[in-house]
Formats: sequence, C-alpha cells, structure tokens
Amino acid sequence: MKEFKTIIIDDERLARNEIRTMLNDYSEIVILDEAKNGEEGIEKIKSLKPDLIFLDISMPEMTGFEMLKKLDNIPHVIFVTAHDNYALKAFEVNALDYVLKPIDPVRLNEAIEKLKSKDNEEFESSKEFVSSRDRILAPSDRVFIKDGENCYFVQLSDVRMLESDGNYVKIHFGKNRPFILRSLNSFEDRLDGSHFFRANRKFIINLDWIENVENWFNGGLQVELRGGDKVEISRRQTIRFKEMFNF
Repeated sequence: MKEFKTIIIDDERLARNEIRTMLNDYSEIVILDEAKNGEEGIEKIKSLKPDLIFLDISMPEMTGFEMLKKLDNIPHVIFVTAHDNYALKAFEVNALDYVLKPIDPVRLNEAIEKLKSKDNEEFESSKEFVSSRDRILAPSDRVFIKDGENCYFVQLSDVRMLESDGNYVKIHFGKNRPFILRSLNSFEDRLDGSHFFRANRKFIINLDWIENVENWFNGGLQVELRGGDKVEISRRQTIRFKEMFNF
C-alpha cells in the first residue's frame, strides 16, 4: 500500500487534533508533523518534504493561500476551512480538494479516495513534488479563483471563455464572471491548446463549448458557444482554427 507523508497545518490545536484523530482510520496517511501557522508550515514542508498537506485557510499573520505562494514546490493540498467560499488566486496551485469544518467523515473519505486515485507516477518519490506551475493545465484540473470577497473552486472544463478587460481577465463559467489581475497571454501559456483556443486579442475560448461556426467579416469566423455567447475569430487565427479541424 502506498503511504502518503502528511503535515497538518492549522492555527487551532483542537482542529489539528480532530484531523489527526480522523486520519487514524487511514493507514496510508502517515502524519509527519503539525504546524500552527504559515511560517512554521513553510519550514516543515521544506525540511520534511511531505506528499500531502491538510491546510487551514484562515490563519493569523499569514493565510493558507499566502503560505502556498511562498513555496517553490507545492505538495498535494487538501484545504480545511470553515468557509465554503474561500479560494486562491487562479492557477497558483492545483488543490486536490477542500473539506469544510466541522469535518464530515464522508467528505474526508472522498478527499482521501481522490488522493489515492491519482497517478502513481506522481508519487514515485516522496522527495518529488508536483508543482502546477510546471505543467499545462487540462480541462479536468480544478483551480481557485478569487475576485475580491468572492471566491470560486472551478473545473476548467466548465470555463467557456476568458476575456481580456484592461489589465484584468474575466473568467466566464456558469453565471459567474470573476476578474483576475493578469494578462490573457499568461493564461494562454498555461492552458491546454487542444481545448483552449486564442480566438483574438481579447478572447480565449473553450473549444468543447462550441455549438456553431459561421463565416464572418474579412475572412474571419464567428463561433457560438453553448449558452449563446458569440466570439469572433480573427482572420489570422481563423487559419489556425481551420488547420486544427481540417476544413
């Protein structure tokens, strides 16, 4: 049985004890240590090199999100929080799951099962971490998006398009359109090009959401996405689009 070296990071001792007690039912989870704040968490992650961390979000001086941003290499993360709307700046870390406090044993089990179902290749060495910054993000990846006080945990397959708006990018999924302070180019570099396509200077579209394509002005195309959004594909990008789909 594969073992997962684990650190629990939470500023509340009772919360750490609760997680530790519940994890006693999982022989594959080996708890290396605990940390009571972000600074201590960073030190212990760097020295102990866990496969997994259980991480609180709301901690004094440094939140769980701020802690993660200070790490060069991020182990698998299961967030533990009392709030269901917390999230991290998009694409900074590919979290495995989040579990609400008080912890529901069923939800904890789902998180552990998700961990166990990951490719064994990701855990070939306990000294190797998988950093989301080092790989292209696929539609199956889930990401955290924070827009002011509103936060989301969304699967990329649900994102139908990304829209440049000044210095920000607007992420379209469901009825939500949160803003992120980042360039559209930075998203283009991270997204799987076989699913996400740069339609023009302003839009990246999810190809899996396309319902209709029609000829448009100046040799370009216009695509209609599920839900009714219409996006023009520039003449230059139309050439690439047609090559991808052989028409």
